[in-house]
Amino acid sequence: MKDYRLYEIEDFAMDEDFVRWVQGGGHADERFWNAWLAQNPAKHLVVAAARQIVESMRLEPKEVPQAEINREIGKVLEAVKELDHQYRQPRPDSFIVGKRWRIAAAVFPLVLAGTLWLFVGKQRTSSTSVYATAASSPAFIETVNGGDTLMTLVLPDSTSVRLAAGSRMTYANHFDSGVSRDVYLSGEAFFKVAGNPRRPFRVIANEIVTKVLGTSFSVRCFEQDTTIRVTVRTGKVSVSGIIVTPNQQLVYQRADRKFEKTLVESPSFIVPAKPDDNMRYEEKPVEQVFDQLSKYYGITIVYNSELLSKCTVTADLTNESFYHKLDLICTAIGAKYELLDGQVVIQSYGCQ
Repeated sequence: MKDYRLYEIEDFAMDEDFVRWVQGGGHADERFWNAWLAQNPAKHLVVAAARQIVESMRLEPKEVPQAEINREIGKVLEAVKELDHQYRQPRPDSFIVGKRWRIAAAVFPLVLAGTLWLFVGKQRTSSTSVYATAASSPAFIETVNGGDTLMTLVLPDSTSVRLAAGSRMTYANHFDSGVSRDVYLSGEAFFKVAGNPRRPFRVIANEIVTKVLGTSFSVRCFEQDTTIRVTVRTGKVSVSGIIVTPNQQLVYQRADRKFEKTLVESPSFIVPAKPDDNMRYEEKPVEQVFDQLSKYYGITIVYNSELLSKCTVTADLTNESFYHKLDLICTAIGAKYELLDGQVVIQSYGCQ
């Protein structure tokens, strides 16, 4: 039986089961790998690198010129107009015709959204062209924040969005009736997504796609930026197969096409009530302190429980920042910590 915990990048890239999943395996593959990644968060970046290798081995499709994209979309629009003209003529079966037209009008934005996504994922056209094509279509709604303050809006599915200054976002007219809820973003926005497990929410931002079911997160992807950042506040999101959880951010280096998962600069509590009042300790086993800290911030703290079994903490951590709390705890037990792959790793020789 395969033990994927021992696999490195090249091992995943040569594994037939892994390759099948990357190349569009079935629901069983998707369930297995999502569950495995959830149980092995330290392997997220290794898996992401292996995915890039497998995907790069595919034959690159011929790039489609922007003019051709516009022509094809124009043809679809003309066809819809012709349908509109035909179906508006008085006919005995007007009820049936009207119903057909409503179906065509509802389906067209979904078809166009799928076409745009095809160009994003397979044709490697510029994100500006894809966004501009969507925004210029009458089948899409565009919102532009031309001011210098945040703009708040609510999408048809009740998802709330805070659009940063100089940012723009577009989505299909029939956004709330498709298989997935897709928005195209150029700039920066914070999303508080309305839960709907049957219809995933996706933010298509330059080279990456962020997929969620119900959570709050932000995406930054201005055209001039050299990186794309996805930062999670609550819940979790999936970006190119990499799971990102609260107080983590995924940074994509656009030039090198590489991901790096880190913790945010100022982690915040994820529990409803401020729990600082419960963070005064008197000879408290450090394992319990770390576990409580991990629960309050949603951040994985990795440590050797056997080495730390005799360590205790006496400290008042009220109103201290997350990293200062770590500093105080580590000073008390003679340990150090480092941040790896969006997690905290405690380094200690134990306590006497």
